[in-house]
Amino acid sequence: MFDLAGKALTPRVRDLSLVTLVRDTPTEIAKRYPLAGPLLGARWNEDLVAACWPDLLRMAGSLKYGQATASLIVGTWSAASRQNTLTAALKEWGMLRRTVHLAKYLSDPAFRRKISRQLNKGESLHALRRDLHYAQQGTITRPHLEQQSEQAWCLTLLTNSVAAWTNEYYPLAVVELRAQGRDVPDELLSHISPGHSDNINFFGVIHVDVKAELDTGGWRPLRPAQLRQLGLVP
Repeated sequence: MFDLAGKALTPRVRDLSLVTLVRDTPTEIAKRYPLAGPLLGARWNEDLVAACWPDLLRMAGSLKYGQATASLIVGTWSAASRQNTLTAALKEWGMLRRTVHLAKYLSDPAFRRKISRQLNKGESLHALRRDLHYAQQGTITRPHLEQQSEQAWCLTLLTNSVAAWTNEYYPLAVVELRAQGRDVPDELLSHISPGHSDNINFFGVIHVDVKAELDTGGWRPLRPAQLRQLGLVP
């Protein structure tokens, strides 16, 4: 569905030996690809996909332009019987796209590193949310849906505030380090996530000197310990 809607789903691969990949011809695969051949254990039904292609595009258009929600489409096809033609065609197309993705994943080290960087940034934000939501061991304790939603929105607001604060101080830290003659390449900065949280004190008492002098931009001066906590100094 991601591919049909014009988006790319690039997950990290786990248990590759258990994933079913598709092939086009049953006899030449093992000869042409002696190492990958055993993974290509399913025959792709191209005729079925071609026959249902207009309906698949219609479904993708409904999703992309807001005529239907993703949860509604996924729920409908999950509840459909195995004899449903469009469900089978969607599954066949998904197997093909998964095969293409895994072929690139296995053959392109740069592609694997890019996926790992993306996932690491997402995982850092999840870790930040878990650290912020330490009370009640991270569980939603409110009994009513409206209160649960408020609790979740408060966590989102706090997470965004921490990420915004860190993101504001990163440029100041980079300027400070470069002024000291440290080499901070732009390529390194492209891999840093605002979800980095080593510089945040999650527990105990936080003392804030409200009378401390700020610089001309309204920022507090950076300390060497903060530069290390931001992940820019080893």
